[in-house]
Amino acid sequence: MENAELLTTTSFFQEPLLQVFNYAMITALATGLGALPFFFIKNISNSFLAKSNALAGGLMLSASFNLIFEGYKIAEWMTIAGMFTGLLLVVLSNKWMKNSSHIEIGDLVGASTKKMLLFLGIMTIHSFAEGISVGVSFANTMEFGIFIAIAIAVHNIPEGLAISLVMIPKGTSPIKAVWWSIFSSLPQPLMAVPAFLFVEQFQAYLPFGLGLAAGAMIWMVFAELIPESLEHSDGATVAWWISLAIMGMAGFQMLIAH
Repeated sequence: MENAELLTTTSFFQEPLLQVFNYAMITALATGLGALPFFFIKNISNSFLAKSNALAGGLMLSASFNLIFEGYKIAEWMTIAGMFTGLLLVVLSNKWMKNSSHIEIGDLVGASTKKMLLFLGIMTIHSFAEGISVGVSFANTMEFGIFIAIAIAVHNIPEGLAISLVMIPKGTSPIKAVWWSIFSSLPQPLMAVPAFLFVEQFQAYLPFGLGLAAGAMIWMVFAELIPESLEHSDGATVAWWISLAIMGMAGFQMLIAH
């Protein structure tokens, strides 16, 4: 009887849907690893804040262009339409938050600026596209799905770092940054399962989702992160850290691919 129950439990955890969800959840949890360095960094200066914003901007730019290239492989015009929609949404969201004085964002994240909520929202939109990518990949073959899930999990670590670089210097604790980073990636397991079940329908609109996330992130970099970096640092230093982040992410992608 015990052996039969054990076999039933084992087969349950080997169900394709559960495996898709579990691997996608791992990708979400990996985002929290990006906040770990801040458990050891205590003093945050204006210079560090400027470099942090520049580094986060470089990571987001690199991620954005990766999303665009992935979208182009499926449908170029749908990717471009998604980019325009993402740009429009983030501009309207930013305008709405500036005009909504009743929203106390600081109470939500323990900080003094609404920029963080906007940033977190953009990263969450990005995660929807990644969750669909995981589900579509598993619908191809289980082995390919696992490879893509691992690649996204590793890719999510610097995304968690980017989130932490924006939140922690504004007063958010490292442990809260871990949870907010994971929260931003929760759409991945939530979207992976339906994308796995309805692969043809989701794959058709995946380029739009990829472009939407990319357009929103590019706006965030040039409207928020770079201007804040330049408040406490010179242009050459900001450009150096942005370039360093982009080159680092490029090397990271090559490492994953091989």
